[in-house]
Amino acid sequence: MQLVIIPTYNEKENIANIIRAVFRQPIDFHVLIIDDGSPDGTASIVKSMMEEFPDRLFIVERKGKQGLGTAYICGFKWALEHKYDYIFEMDADFSHNPDDLCRLFDACANNGVDVAIGSRYVSGVNVVNWPIGRVIMSYFGSQYVRFVLGLPIKDTTAGFKCYRRNVLETIEFDKIHFKGYGFQIEMKFTAYKCGFNIKEVPIVFVNRELGTSKMSGGIFSEALLGVIRLKWQSLFRTYPQKKQNHE
Repeated sequence: MQLVIIPTYNEKENIANIIRAVFRQPIDFHVLIIDDGSPDGTASIVKSMMEEFPDRLFIVERKGKQGLGTAYICGFKWALEHKYDYIFEMDADFSHNPDDLCRLFDACANNGVDVAIGSRYVSGVNVVNWPIGRVIMSYFGSQYVRFVLGLPIKDTTAGFKCYRRNVLETIEFDKIHFKGYGFQIEMKFTAYKCGFNIKEVPIVFVNRELGTSKMSGGIFSEALLGVIRLKWQSLFRTYPQKKQNHE
């Protein structure tokens, strides 16, 4: 079974359309919304749609903004409890094209990949409608992360991913500390240190048209400064390793 986890905060303009776009795919994806108390009624829209899709659409409601990282970890635990085999991360705002879900799934299900990353930078710079300053910050930020961590991934902050179940069973969630975009770096680095096979699948990232971006300078600073601490801590830590018999 395949589960797409979508964290939300004030996404009423996008949420119904993104859910329907996922359900239109030729693969039977389920969707789990993790909503952090959106005051705009995002959760109410989802709950009304659950009557239409009772066996495919689910929601976890949390009180207040608790951060991207904790939202995904909440979703990962839910996915493991409900026995999903492939677990996806995806944004609600159509910056990630739902049509690419099948390509990420194919990499993991049919090509022996443990973590498939929808990558903006694996084949050039594939970003649409971003200010040039943000493109430069993101691209060279990823270069910096690669250099500090020795991580062979070009899009280190990508948030469009597919995990095999055993990756999330292996990673120790209580040792994942970043809450913002640094969370994406920490998860990739941890999966890499655990010995999992990671592959970047080229995508085109399109900046949101509706709603408000959650990106901030503080979130980005957390990622850039935090990688130094992440590298330092990794020198004194033993990472659980991929179990070969779980292929």
